[in-house]
Amino acid sequence: MAASIRSKKKKDHRQTAFTRFMIIIALFVLWIGGIGARLVYLQVNQHDELRSKAVGQRRDVKQTKLLRGTIYDRNERALAMSVKAKTLYADPMRIDDINKAAKDLAKILKKNEKTLREQLSDAKEMERRFVPLEKGLDTAQADEINKALDRSGVSKSDLPNYPGLHWREEQKRSYPHGSLAAHVIGFSDAAGVGQAGVEQAQNTALYGAVIKRQQERDRLGRVYDEVVTEKEPPKDVILTIDNTTQYFVEQALENAVKQSNAKSGMAVVLSNKTGEVLAMANYPTFDPNDLGSITTDNLRNSSIQSMYSPGSVFKLITYSAAVERNLARSDAEIEAGNGTISVGKRVFKDSRALGRITYTKAMAVSSNVCAIKTSMRVGREGFYQTIRDFGFGEATGVGLPAETTGVVRSPDKWFGDSMASMSIGYEIGVSALQMATAFATIANDGVKIQPHVIKEIRQSDETTVSVTRPDKKRVVSVETARQIRTMLREVVVSGTGKKARIEGYSTAGKTGTAWKFDETLKRVNSAKYISSFIGYAPANDPEVTIAVVMDEPKVGGRDGGSVAAPVFKEIAEQVLPYMKIKADGNDSNVLTEPQEEKEFDLVEVIGNGEEMSPFNNVEKAEEAADSNDDNKPKRTEKLAVREPKRQEKIEKTPQKRTTKDNGSTEPRPVPKVGKQEPSGATRKRVETKQRN
Repeated sequence: MAASIRSKKKKDHRQTAFTRFMIIIALFVLWIGGIGARLVYLQVNQHDELRSKAVGQRRDVKQTKLLRGTIYDRNERALAMSVKAKTLYADPMRIDDINKAAKDLAKILKKNEKTLREQLSDAKEMERRFVPLEKGLDTAQADEINKALDRSGVSKSDLPNYPGLHWREEQKRSYPHGSLAAHVIGFSDAAGVGQAGVEQAQNTALYGAVIKRQQERDRLGRVYDEVVTEKEPPKDVILTIDNTTQYFVEQALENAVKQSNAKSGMAVVLSNKTGEVLAMANYPTFDPNDLGSITTDNLRNSSIQSMYSPGSVFKLITYSAAVERNLARSDAEIEAGNGTISVGKRVFKDSRALGRITYTKAMAVSSNVCAIKTSMRVGREGFYQTIRDFGFGEATGVGLPAETTGVVRSPDKWFGDSMASMSIGYEIGVSALQMATAFATIANDGVKIQPHVIKEIRQSDETTVSVTRPDKKRVVSVETARQIRTMLREVVVSGTGKKARIEGYSTAGKTGTAWKFDETLKRVNSAKYISSFIGYAPANDPEVTIAVVMDEPKVGGRDGGSVAAPVFKEIAEQVLPYMKIKADGNDSNVLTEPQEEKEFDLVEVIGNGEEMSPFNNVEKAEEAADSNDDNKPKRTEKLAVREPKRQEKIEKTPQKRTTKDNGSTEPRPVPKVGKQEPSGATRKRVETKQRN
């Protein structure tokens, strides 16, 4: 019996061991099965996500943007440049203690702790990996922050030695001379994209190329492989602008605008023989270093983007058209009569009865009657052709964005008095640069050279990529240009432009004053003016053309001779010696206390009160440029000219060739500027008394 008991116990031990073994085997099978199932799940279902995380842990892709190209003036003084900068940012997913990090950062960066804590907490909750904390820091500032954030016991492969904080290499744009030439240079945004001026026009050339670096790291963060991908590097742009000349112009313009309490001012300096823009200024202006200072009022480059009615400076075109066609000469005479002429439904007047005078005298005293009669001799088609030949009605192609084309209507859209109005600078829209280019054409013996602000573009290693070669076109003959120059000279010697005379140099030019269109009154307002003076020096061998346009001067004289001519003088007195242009002394001996000459741009008010020339109002002009033929008059008014019967005598000269305008585009129509006078309506005559 004892043996039986021992045998039974022995069997129980074997059974127990076997059972335990099977349990272990079962557990092992279940464990292996679970691991296998998990591996299958990870390898199949989560393959892409896990692979991305693995690559992210060992592979680091960094993008470094090359510095944006530099903009230089003609003497290679930097006007706009990019400098390296750093941005401190946080990766909240790697910050364990948000509260402590916010407290440390607030103390070092001098920021609000609560704001930082909320910012980091929200980012961590949303699993954002990039939270910028401080931007635009230089190397010295970054070193100070690194020192303040250094924490012992923290092991990182980059600085600062603080969990979750990193540096990003960036750049910022710097304009060393502040607001100088701001409208020409423009500015770029935080992303390095040009938003105005040359920065915008040449953005493709200036844009900083991106260098892509793909780095492979080991488990300790050490780089063991790197692949670098580069794009074409940025280029530098050299302008025609002269830094010093620009400064002279801006100072003179700013002082004049403030002294006359004008709304704004524009000034352009052109090289007559090259077409290079040496200076282009507008006031008010802005500082591109302070983007917050830029407003809609100071951002517009009015010298090329705004159009206005030029007034009497446009008589340059009127007389050029006649002289070129042998219909007038500088020394020939024209009958001004009693100073009144009726054209269509308007009456135009001079300041007084001038009688029979030379064309040179007519230009000097800015006679409206003589200019209108001269345009009548030229005729509609010839006058229009000359206007287009001088480049009006199309952009100059100066190389800056948003340039206006101005407004020039074709003859089939003119009214009965349109040619008369246009001959004295109304019913036409121009920019300051267009008018400056016209005067530079006469100064350059009749050859129009395309104005431009880009001198050349080159690589950072000074390899030239492109050089500007401006278009050239003969507009009038050499003889015509020299006769017109004789007439413009007399404007300064004895006419409306005496205040443009400068010591030691001979000068020539033309004054202009035009009423502005008033949106409230829906007609031109005799209390608002656009006053200008455009001229060149030296008169005998013109080197530079200077255009000055003042918008709504209110204090002192409001006409071009009183407001704009002195600005021309101030600019020329500084620019000519600076450019080492030899003085000819011709203006040193002229009368120092000239008698005032009045310039009259007469516009008649029709019975319903609407007047001509809305084109010195920018918004109105742009609206007119985009109008359609619905505003075309139902019938063309017959041209009626009433003048004294005395016949005018013109010297006969050999016929000269007139340059044709090839490839010109059809100008956009302009709405009718005044309703037809109702039967029996009374006509009221209004003079614009302008002291030039």
